[in-house]
Amino acid sequence: MAAPHLCADGSCCSHPSAVPGVQQTLEEMDFDRGIWSAALNGDLGRVKYFIQKATDPSQPDSAGYTALHYASRNGHYAVCQFLLESGAKCDAQTHGGATALHRASYCGHTEIARLLLSHGSNPWLVDNDGMTSLHKVCMSLPPSACIRLRRRVTRTFAPSCYNTAQP
Repeated sequence: MAAPHLCADGSCCSHPSAVPGVQQTLEEMDFDRGIWSAALNGDLGRVKYFIQKATDPSQPDSAGYTALHYASRNGHYAVCQFLLESGAKCDAQTHGGATALHRASYCGHTEIARLLLSHGSNPWLVDNDGMTSLHKVCMSLPPSACIRLRRRVTRTFAPSCYNTAQP
């Protein structure tokens, strides 16, 4: 190994060709080499590879996000479907309490939200801000559309709680 020397910016490095700003932390390298990066990029082939190698589909990264969170947020339906069929926990929560349904809802990925709900995702779970996935949807909708959506969701998932007198 080359002896450490001072680089042009004054930092210490052990390799004469080390380029400042091109280095990754171990956490970043783990992410890039793991199932999370494959899910984030919609790379179904790599996701399948990890699952075949006995990777837990619900294994969180250092921030608490699972592959399903990344695929849901980025609209990768086929990856989400495969992860769910492989046993991914649809209600796994990040350190901030977000589920894959929160991520899909906030990003407007309706088909993925339907997929998650059909696999038993709980639409009533709240994140650390006290928001459900419905709140996340409503953040990007006009108030009238949000009210209609709330009625439909309540009728579908909690019919005994539905009150037609309320907006």
